[in-house]
Order: sequence, then structure tokens, then C-alpha cells
Amino acid sequence: MTFHYTVETEKTPEQAIEKLTEALKEEKFGVLWQLDMKAKLQEKGVDFNQTFHILEVCNPVEAKRVLSENSLVGYFLPCKIAVYEEKGKIRIGLPKPTALTGLVENDNLMAIATDIEKRLIACVDKSK
Repeated sequence: MTFHYTVETEKTPEQAIEKLTEALKEEKFGVLWQLDMKAKLQEKGVDFNQTFHILEVCNPVEAKRVLSENSLVGYFLPCKIAVYEEKGKIRIGLPKPTALTGLVENDNLMAIATDIEKRLIACVDKSK
């Protein structure tokens, strides 16, 4: 089992982020924060020319469910989705919630993580 789900898109990073944001809203996930890694590193004087955006996304109801089950899951929150360029291709990907939650070894949490993972993957697929 791989720890991530990643797809390629013909869209620009900006178009992919816009579509992703729309798809996330349909699943009641919001983008809490977006980091333009290239711009941030260049602002800090680090030469980095790869397009790389990180979106932190959250569904408040699901966050409450998992945190109520086990506070350690907060180490994995919010969920992250990356939109980046690699070898001339734009990719959209995320660490699988089931891969991270598996580290906590809790069947109830795994069931919730499986549902969240399916929903986030559907959002990524709609945005490609």
C-alpha cells in the first residue's frame, strides 16, 4: 500500500487549485490555508524554482469525530493536498488518511479515515 494518492493533470496549477477548491466544498471541506512554497522560499532567500502549493483542508464535523476518538490524530490534521510541477507535469496528490491513521491502530478511526480518504480522492479526481 502506498502512502499517497497522486494524479497528473493538464490544467495549470491555478486551474487545478480552483477546481479542487470547488470539489472540496461539495464534500464540506474548506481550504484553511494555502502555501506557495516557491514564493515563500524565495522570500526567505532560498533559490527554489519548482511550482509547489500545499493546501490544508478540513471538514469540521469529521475533525471533531476523529479528535473525539483519539487526540493523537490531531498530529495529522488538517489534511494536506499538494499541487505541484514535476518533470514538466502538474500533479495533485495527498497522503492517504488511512496510511496515517493506521499508525494509531484504532478500528473506529480507520473506518472514518477510509470514508474521508474516498471523499478526498474523489475531489482530486474531479479536479484533474
